[in-house]
Amino acid sequence: MNMVTHMKTTVEISDTLLRAVKKRAREQSTTLRCCIETALKSFLDEGSPKRPHKMRDRTFRNGKGVQPGIDLSNWDQLRDLAYESREQ
Repeated sequence: MNMVTHMKTTVEISDTLLRAVKKRAREQSTTLRCCIETALKSFLDEGSPKRPHKMRDRTFRNGKGVQPGIDLSNWDQLRDLAYESREQ
């Protein structure tokens, strides 16, 4: 059984912000408490470490090394190869 407990706390929020959040809560038929909890959860999610994206190495074909005629130091050639399928 997952028991949720609640704790009361006091925070200072600018009058302008509080009025705007209360208005939005009314428009969405929800409560100020729900709005604050949603915002805090979103804030916590933003700070969660994310697994870094790992790109697959596409330098080699069939494990036989760089394709013949490809110069990895020639940026113009690499760009042309990267976009050649778009031109067809």
